[in-house]
Amino acid sequence: MHIAIIGAGLSGLTCARRLQDQGHCVTVYEKSHAVSGRMSTRQTDFGGFDHGAQYFTASSAAFKADVAAWTKAGWVAPWKGKFVALDHGKSTAAGKSGNRHVGVPGMRSVGVHLAQGLDVRTGQQVGQIERIETGKGEQWLLAVHCDTVPIAASAGPFDAVIVAVPADQATTLLSVVPAFAKAAGKALLVPCWTLMAAFQDSLELGYDGAWVSNSRLSWLAHDASKPGRRPGEHWIGQASAAWSIEHLEDEPDRVREKLLKAFHEATGSQVQPVFATVHRWRYSKAATPLKDDCLWNKKLRIGACGDWFSAGLDGAGKIENAYLSGAALAALIA
Repeated sequence: MHIAIIGAGLSGLTCARRLQDQGHCVTVYEKSHAVSGRMSTRQTDFGGFDHGAQYFTASSAAFKADVAAWTKAGWVAPWKGKFVALDHGKSTAAGKSGNRHVGVPGMRSVGVHLAQGLDVRTGQQVGQIERIETGKGEQWLLAVHCDTVPIAASAGPFDAVIVAVPADQATTLLSVVPAFAKAAGKALLVPCWTLMAAFQDSLELGYDGAWVSNSRLSWLAHDASKPGRRPGEHWIGQASAAWSIEHLEDEPDRVREKLLKAFHEATGSQVQPVFATVHRWRYSKAATPLKDDCLWNKKLRIGACGDWFSAGLDGAGKIENAYLSGAALAALIA
């Protein structure tokens, strides 16, 4: 089959690789100008910042096997940092939560490697999916937007289409199958504001990652402590879901000011950064994940996958959820 996949995050790329290995012809459409979705790395003059997913763990046998292969290939490495819990500037040792893995030299590298050999078309946003009648029966047509063309172009026809984007965006695309759109609407995602800050000298905080309480921030990470990173004092601060929701539409400069203040309060360091910026993830983590692996309608040949499915795990929003969901959908199509 000729299959279109909308979204080049881990779920979409995992599904695409497996479908191509099965002999299908796969085309991946991604609205951003790079692959990997929320497994992103922002490159700056001060080094890279993993401003999306910070690390991942593996609990299922299938994901452990691929993570081991990725590690052997040099795509990922264990992050053996020191992790603490912070509350009003005071730190306590954090409990263990399994081995943490990161992409090398940035989180985005996993998606970059998975995309090799695939027909991935970045900078192309699919705005609509349409069912049409062709000489081969009923197929799918996509309306694709890009920066260089003022009107949408048609892509297809495709024998099958897979939606691998955040649930809120999937709801619109899946409107051609009302039952799927309704299901996706139950898995709304919460946002996250992320702070990226670089300092000229070491802050000497004594830890590499921290879960923060009683603060606008919920997580801090010394990005340069991860394997394969450029040396330096590069820090990530991620705001809590509640604060991000409350300040979702705030101006970035105002958010940066507030999160920098929170960073100083949480760490007890008053050293000012030489670089600081913020990024808003409007769809960061599923608040109410679906208790399925994926969605697939065999008759219409349309499906959905992503980290908003529990995929047999406790909760959602994890990198492993995305992987398992994409793999499950590819298996159903096979």
